[in-house]
Amino acid sequence: MKNNILYNLSIINERIKKACEKSGRNSDEVRLLLAVKTVSADRIKIALENGQTLIAENKVQELKEKYEDLKNTPHENHFIGHLQSNKIKDILKYDVTCVQSLDRLELAEKIHQKLLAENRTMDVLIQVNTSNEESKFGVDPSKAIELTKKISRFSTLKIKGLMTIGLFSAETDKVRECFKILKNIQQDIICENIPNVEMKELSMGMSGDLETAIEEGATIVRVGTAVFGARIYPDSYYWDEGKTNNEA
Repeated sequence: MKNNILYNLSIINERIKKACEKSGRNSDEVRLLLAVKTVSADRIKIALENGQTLIAENKVQELKEKYEDLKNTPHENHFIGHLQSNKIKDILKYDVTCVQSLDRLELAEKIHQKLLAENRTMDVLIQVNTSNEESKFGVDPSKAIELTKKISRFSTLKIKGLMTIGLFSAETDKVRECFKILKNIQQDIICENIPNVEMKELSMGMSGDLETAIEEGATIVRVGTAVFGARIYPDSYYWDEGKTNNEA
């Protein structure tokens, strides 16, 4: 098991390195996020003990289940799934440092209120639905700047950038267009010079399209099955409210 995970990690990291070289970027600019849904804590530890530092869950329940086993192994934990407001307290309790899937004002306000009560702040990314698919969460691209401005007023939420899932397609040009849309929104927001907003992170790209994402400016790529292997659960396990999952 260990050898397989380490071998897979070496392949992914080499792909990231080559994509950065092709794009004239420094490989230090791109972080590998390990999406660990359904992955056991002992397998996650193998990655964390061998140079990886960033993981993310899609489901709050799994975050809770693995917390005790992982808390003493240094790492950073993001949340990339659809967050329901009644789960916010768990996100705070179990040391999530960034919610990448913030896509609506009412959720931002509720997180803000919880953080205020605890005198804390949290990093967030605004999730944008660049593929315009009803099956995916995320704010409409045309409303992304407006939402960013409104969320920026919450002092506890530190907006660090944007996230998108992109189109699941073998047609690279169509996938690339999703990433271009996110990059353009990033540049537009930078031009707005909104207080309390940084636009340094673009979380986009997965195992099948990470090269394209890096070419278009990704700073975080999300990879799960290509490192840990195929999952035994059906796709429906990963979906929340009928929407699609945030990594592959």
